[in-house]
Amino acid sequence: MRIPAHSVCTAIRDDIVAGVHERGGRLTEEVLARRYGVSRVPVREALRTLEAEGFVVTRRHAGACVAEPTEQEAADLLEMRVLLEPLGASRAAQRRTEAHLKVLRGLVRLGQERARRGNSEDLRALGGWFHETLAQASGSPSLTSMLTQLRHKISWMYAVAAPPSPVDSWAEHGAIVDAVARGDGERARALTALHTERATVAHRLRFSGGESPAARPDRVRTSQHAVNMSGPRH
Repeated sequence: MRIPAHSVCTAIRDDIVAGVHERGGRLTEEVLARRYGVSRVPVREALRTLEAEGFVVTRRHAGACVAEPTEQEAADLLEMRVLLEPLGASRAAQRRTEAHLKVLRGLVRLGQERARRGNSEDLRALGGWFHETLAQASGSPSLTSMLTQLRHKISWMYAVAAPPSPVDSWAEHGAIVDAVARGDGERARALTALHTERATVAHRLRFSGGESPAARPDRVRTSQHAVNMSGPRH
């Protein structure tokens, strides 16, 4: 059975984000095919997709390598998110379905509960699902795809500190959902813009020359796994 290229792409992207494939490191088709238990064909297709997304570059005499974005490129990503997240929320207020609202409200309830308990790891995952669902509720596949790529690349380039007040942060999530539920696009846009700008302050570049070693999370370099055949994880 032929392994879908998108599954291979997801696996390679996840490992780039996790630091398994380091910035500037070579990505040879043969090694990747052996690592993920696939043929070279889906690996080749995946590398083309990842190059289009900005995770991979092709270098003369070296072939495919993990990209090495500059600090300015990383800063641009945060600025793009500050612009696009509010747009997605505004559109969600007009296009969301009851199913979207049900999921968003459920995530807010869980987030508020975990925030009161101080479970930061759960909050990180819940926050990601919240913003992914909010983007999907915009009814714009192109915008959703762009926001998803932004989240992947920001996770790769930045370490994110927990918000100083998780309870307040999840109260902001709840207010956004209330505005979306009422169909108030302007308020949803304004609340999301404020929330995103506040969250941006907690981002610290992983590869900044001025960053102290203590501020950098340990990189995982030994993970190895076959492609998840059940589908992409994101």
